Amino acid sequence: MNLSGQGLEIGPSHSPIAPKKEGYRVHIIDHMSREQLREKYKSHQVELSNIEDVDFVWKGESYADLSGKRKFYDWIIASHVIEHTPDLIAFLINCDEVLKDDGAISLAIPDKRFCFDHFRPITGLGQIIDAYLQKNSLHSAGTVAEYFLNVVSRAGSIAWDPYASGEYNSVHTLEDARNGFDRVMAKKEYIDVHAWCFTPHAFRLIMHDLHSLGLIQLREVAFFPTEGFEFYITLGRRGNGVNMSRLDMLKIIEAEAASGLSWKSAAQALDQLYARVRPLAVRLPRWVKALVRWAARRPG
Repeated sequence: MNLSGQGLEIGPSHSPIAPKKEGYRVHIIDHMSREQLREKYKSHQVELSNIEDVDFVWKGESYADLSGKRKFYDWIIASHVIEHTPDLIAFLINCDEVLKDDGAISLAIPDKRFCFDHFRPITGLGQIIDAYLQKNSLHSAGTVAEYFLNVVSRAGSIAWDPYASGEYNSVHTLEDARNGFDRVMAKKEYIDVHAWCFTPHAFRLIMHDLHSLGLIQLREVAFFPTEGFEFYITLGRRGNGVNMSRLDMLKIIEAEAASGLSWKSAAQALDQLYARVRPLAVRLPRWVKALVRWAARRPG
């Protein structure tokens, strides 16, 4: 990605990845002006001076129409944006329209295993395609209710690393879910939630499938696994895509989902496996039995 070229950062808010003040040639798209963003975040204990001038205030139009530019940008950055979009495919098409043919978009995406989405289901391809065909501009009432009912904190934090321990607690109440549901149903109100939840390879597979089905022109250029609670992927028209079969990716997704379990849950799963194979006179290696006993003693 040519960072010396003209870039676009989408939704940087108070934490730009490529700030103008550090010399990046970048335009900013956000949902509010700089002054409005400062007012929004003045009580959030963030560094308000990091909020930069917003070049284009987005009100729902395509990025090409908003900016008046097509095939213009060398690079796009969107950190923790795509999971908020009511229509994920339309978002990627919007980005593609303003990117040069050899340009790329880099995404930072929360790994659902290690943030407040922990207990929510991994998003499937069908949901994303349906949202596109329905031209969703709002999160559905069902999405909003499911979000409020299931998001959690762990040891008081809404994001953690893979080695964290501690108890999970619900962040919202049933009343919150009811209110959010009613606001969408009665007022057709946009409520900002995570519409989509991914593990790294779940997202990679969806990008692969969307391209294979002809719904997007972008393909994977580079992938960087989870650090802390987020993973990173770069997409472009000239990407080579994922160099593995769909079946292999599905197996990895299954393993990723299992790895989000606590040590105690993993130990219980191993115990159950041992109980199933023991009647068949299958003798597990000593190191597996030792792992079961050790894992059972782990906190979390």
